[in-house]
Amino acid sequence: MLKNIEGQSVPNVTFKTREGDAWKDVTTEDIFAGKKVILFALPGAFTPTCSSSHLPRYNELAATFKQNGIDDVICLSVNDSFVMNEWKKVQDAKNITFIPDGSGVFSDGMGMLVNKDNLGFGLRSWRYSMLVNDGKIEKMFIEPDVEGDPFDVSDADTMLEHINPQARKPRAITVFSKPGCSHCTRAKAALEKADMAYEEIVLGTDATGLSLRAVSGALTTPQIFIDGVKIGGADELETYLASGNSVAA
Repeated sequence: MLKNIEGQSVPNVTFKTREGDAWKDVTTEDIFAGKKVILFALPGAFTPTCSSSHLPRYNELAATFKQNGIDDVICLSVNDSFVMNEWKKVQDAKNITFIPDGSGVFSDGMGMLVNKDNLGFGLRSWRYSMLVNDGKIEKMFIEPDVEGDPFDVSDADTMLEHINPQARKPRAITVFSKPGCSHCTRAKAALEKADMAYEEIVLGTDATGLSLRAVSGALTTPQIFIDGVKIGGADELETYLASGNSVAA
């Protein structure tokens, strides 16, 4: 049975991290002392749920967490530093600090080290998240101890709801663009001026004209969507922003 250890201190561990071409020891004191930190732990870098949902949403909400008193957001997995650094690069997770628990010492100290030999993984961390204040665990969200890889409570939105139910979340913005499109450049500049982060899907690289027509009913670029609603092109976006629509929902 996976045990909730709220009220206790995090294990005293030294992590072997890699910065550039050099090894660097990072201790739990370096990470947690005098800080309010969110740590989310997962079974493995590059694995499906971890890559498609768990990590990306924490990366999206990192700025919101910091606006609500969080000093750092940590992703921890029982992987080595080379793997974690490459995963961070591939995921473009610039807002997250990656900590490799290569030998599983921290996960074991948390009581979260589990055997995944059935998948050929060996010993890995169970999926959980926690809020840590100056080294002491204030809150834990531990996935239920059931078969498989549950992902119900350790997500970023659940953690944010705990920290501040009234927190304003960033809008989900997608810009369909194509190379050499001056109106696309104008639309992206308008979003950046409004401090609204966006995902860009480039026709010919990330998608085809058929994909654009299927989702927007149009072939011209840019096509902007905010929170699932089609805004339209650059002119429509400028009208939308001029009407007072803000960065967060």
